[in-house]
Amino acid sequence: MAEMSMNKAIHAAFRRDLQRFIDALGTFPAGDTKRAEQLATAWANFDDQLVFHHEGEHETAWPALEAVGVSRDLLTQLDAEHDKMAAALAAARSAIGALRSTAGADEAAAAWAAVQELQAVTVQHLDHEEAEIEPVYLAKKDTAEIKAMGRKFGQVSPARGGRFFAWVTDGAKPDELAAITGTIPAPVLMIISGVFGRGYRKNVAPVWRS
Repeated sequence: MAEMSMNKAIHAAFRRDLQRFIDALGTFPAGDTKRAEQLATAWANFDDQLVFHHEGEHETAWPALEAVGVSRDLLTQLDAEHDKMAAALAAARSAIGALRSTAGADEAAAAWAAVQELQAVTVQHLDHEEAEIEPVYLAKKDTAEIKAMGRKFGQVSPARGGRFFAWVTDGAKPDELAAITGTIPAPVLMIISGVFGRGYRKNVAPVWRS
């Protein structure tokens, strides 16, 4: 398997969820309030993970990357893409909220279109970021700056950490799992996601198996 950074494995989870929402909204049964509530629950997790990740990139990853040689101009471009993505995310958030309230066919179609737009904007950004930054993460992974960045990202509550790991591994491919377990020992990962990821496995994961 080709080596992959944790960052790219997280991006894969965003791509998976976006496609899951598009598939689910494209076949949404009008009037199904239970399904609308399920999708809103899954959306709340996705929305939170995306905001947390990209705010963390700006606050934590970009300074570390600049310290190991990434240009400020490139990071400014990526921040501009974050802003565009945030606007599309806000529109999709509103559309999912409307669907949750009505479970209507028109609202499902509007949510589908909004998530399609979010997918286009997000994937374009992720592709750009990976083309520019993934080689840096791999080449500089043993530097003090990148190691310190990883420790800072790990300073979250057990509840957030457990939900994150349950989510990021849900449907992950072998190379993505290898990137995740390469940054945290498998037994520790099992405990954190097992104990603190129960909410995700109970309330979100089943949405995609329905």
